[in-house]
Amino acid sequence: MTRHPYLSPDAPHVLAHRGLVTPDAATLGIAENSFAAVAEAHAAGAVYVESDCHLTADGVVVLFHDDDLQRVAGDPRAIADVRVHELEELMADRGGLITLAQALEAFPEVRFNLDVKAAAAAEGVGRLVAPHTERVLVTSFSDERRLEALRAAATAGAAQRPATSPGSATIARLVAARALHQTRRVRALLADVDALQIPEKQGPLRLVTPGLLRDAHAAGVEVHVWTVNDESDMARLLDAGVDGLVTDRADAALALVNERGTATV
Repeated sequence: MTRHPYLSPDAPHVLAHRGLVTPDAATLGIAENSFAAVAEAHAAGAVYVESDCHLTADGVVVLFHDDDLQRVAGDPRAIADVRVHELEELMADRGGLITLAQALEAFPEVRFNLDVKAAAAAEGVGRLVAPHTERVLVTSFSDERRLEALRAAATAGAAQRPATSPGSATIARLVAARALHQTRRVRALLADVDALQIPEKQGPLRLVTPGLLRDAHAAGVEVHVWTVNDESDMARLLDAGVDGLVTDRADAALALVNERGTATV
């Protein structure tokens, strides 16, 4: 399997989860997935930024995790019911709203890991990333949303597909196939993805195992683990051979990777 250009040959990678909100920034009210959070991640040296995509009432793809504004802004309205200028006003003193178009334009050196949170956003995500597929990975808990975004990118004239990580249904099939020693099935499930982005454990079930790492690496697929914020966990997972850490503390993870003398992030 040919490595997608999104995946730098230098690993392990640090993926700044929803940008970077340092403790100092948090005291100033800077929100995750804001313009300031993405800028902070970039300034800290993060090449990869993980974010989430929703669609506003007037059809603008924005970087936002929740489907409503309650947690971030104390407003119960859904993102889908708010126009972009209203979001800009709400986020003005929380680090600033950032749309997907703005993110791709303002941070041309950043590789974005985009989780399509809303079905309505899939087409817009695909269309917007079409000129930038060499530095975008598209994922979603829903395989259908992920595939719809990939189809939209192709329809919009993308020279190649974005990199991709499978949804939860595909990952469940992969875990089952490995448990049943269905080697061909495992290879087939890994054939069209570039990275497995998974938690270390799902409930009592451990997902990141030496066997899964071997199978993924044999297929040319990277393994990125989320969300890893404890430095001892970071070190342990790096020792195990994972290729990427998705973390709220990209600054700490970057320092750890550099201290260990590993390649660039």
